Amino acid sequence: MRKLIYPINLSVDGCFNHTIGVPGADLFEFYIKLVRDTGLMVYGRKTYQLMVPYWPDIAKNPPGETKEDKEDYEYALAFDACNKIVFSRTLEQADGNNTRIVRTGLKEEILALKNEPGKDILVGGVDIPSQLIELGLIDEYYFMILPIIAGDGRRLMDGINLQEKLQLKLVETRAFGSGSVLLHYVKQ
Repeated sequence: MRKLIYPINLSVDGCFNHTIGVPGADLFEFYIKLVRDTGLMVYGRKTYQLMVPYWPDIAKNPPGETKEDKEDYEYALAFDACNKIVFSRTLEQADGNNTRIVRTGLKEEILALKNEPGKDILVGGVDIPSQLIELGLIDEYYFMILPIIAGDGRRLMDGINLQEKLQLKLVETRAFGSGSVLLHYVKQ
């Protein structure tokens, strides 16, 4: 059975905001490896439209001379090669490669995908992951705590009420040179 994995960058004050950035090359290396080891990425419409066409456009152009350009390019290649599913009732067509739109049945679709053979599944964003947490379908969490106090932004689980507490087991911590800290948990 494939695992459903949720990686998310959070500020120290618990905010999710894609504009706060990902400081440090070591973080990019971590995410490049994570995506390369993935068989499928799952998004909602909003997160998908943040990712596409941004990363596919970078994948079309050779990198510049800077290390950051090369890291962006490597991530873009990994992202573009990965299969994707977008849960949306309003998205008319998917612009990215290897992408399928699903309009209904989040729980049923994810359960079916987990039972297919292949590499693990990553889920991104906030809305869809929050619903999947509520349904108890996420198997692993990678909380990347960035050394930033954002002051505002969305928070994980806004508007979601868990029926019971979700017990997690810490299986790894890692400090990065940028000051970010990874907390890797599995569902018990």
